[in-house]
Parts: sequence; C-alpha cells; structure tokens
Amino acid sequence: MTQKIVFNFDESLEYQRKAINAVVDLFKGQDRELGDVIYRGATRHIKRLGEKDPVRNRLDIGPSIILNNMREVQNNNMLFPSNAFDTGYNFTVEMETGTGKTYVYLRSILELYETYNFMKFIIVVPTVAIRKGVEKSIEMLKDHIKTLYHGLDISKHAFVYDSDNPGKLTDFVEARDLRIAIMNIQSFNKNTNKIRKEDETGRVLWDLLKYVNPIVIIDEP
Repeated sequence: MTQKIVFNFDESLEYQRKAINAVVDLFKGQDRELGDVIYRGATRHIKRLGEKDPVRNRLDIGPSIILNNMREVQNNNMLFPSNAFDTGYNFTVEMETGTGKTYVYLRSILELYETYNFMKFIIVVPTVAIRKGVEKSIEMLKDHIKTLYHGLDISKHAFVYDSDNPGKLTDFVEARDLRIAIMNIQSFNKNTNKIRKEDETGRVLWDLLKYVNPIVIIDEP
C-alpha cells in the first residue's frame, strides 16, 4: 500500500516571518472593528448593511500614515525609504525562488484578516499551472494553518473563479467573513470578459469587485 506523504511546515523561519510582518506593519493604526455599517464619502454617512449589500474592506487610516508605516518597514529592512507612493497603494515584496513566497502571502492574508479584519482578497496568477500550484499549496497547508489560526480551514474560504459560475464572486462581494478568490489574469484583462459585462440582474461584477476594496496579491507580476 502506498503511504501518503505528509509535509511538516516550519512557521518560525525568520526571513518568512519578516516578510509577513512587513506586509502587516503597513497598516499599523488600522482599527480592527468592522460592525454592520457601510461608509460612503468624506462625510462618513452611515448606512446599515442589508443582507445582499456588498461588504467592503474598510480602511480607516490615510495615505500619510501608510506612507510613514512603509518608510519604517523599509528602514527596518535596510531599504531606501520612499518619499511618496508611485501608483497608489502598490507594494512589492521580493523573495528568491524556492523560499516559500506562496506560503508567505497565504500567511500574510491570514495575518491581515486576524489583525485588521480585512476579509476580501484576490490572488492573481499569470498561468493555469501557477493557479493549480496555489490550489495545491492551500490543500497541503490546510492542517498546518488550522494549528496557527484557531482551527480556520483556509480551503473553505478560498475558491477559483470560473466564468461559467459567477455566483461565487457574488458571494465574495456579499460575504461578511474571509474570502480568497484565485483568478487567472486572463479572466478580467479584456473588456470582453464576462466579469466586465452586465449580468441578468443588470449588475457588473467588475464594478462590484472594485467597490468592495479587495487586497489584490499578484503572483509573478
């Protein structure tokens, strides 16, 4: 009988921990509380969330705080501190091949969820092969992650976007807990993609995805 190979993962590798902390520390000062409200506009008009309303990643801290956080992260990692953002909140974490970047960004997602209650994440991959690798990593890491995050089963919160089954993206938009969408870049990089067109209810999923303010992780940018 063929025995199943079991991998043991080390959660305390210093260089991986530093990469995860670098991401989490960008948002120091963010309040974890979410509640059941939507914030709109500079006046912060408050509206109660209905059952089908889109639920956003709420970001309370502004550019000046995030820039200061980023400069502190850069200093701590012996990088030249930036004077401004190049193109909005666009951050790069560089790791050598074979050092566990998929592990690091999956752990970063869970740390951001646990620390700040950010709930909506999209992992964008360039090829089907890399997408399957991410799926495999999630399956392999499932038990390891349960031991680190209070029994959380990451496989139940992650899904692969399928243009023939857009319902999962609707759930992504409306869910009030962790959701991780895995998408090929080809799924949305053209105006002709289904995700950019009106559905039978008149909604455009692309616009809804932008509205919920997801954190987008681009693998192999």
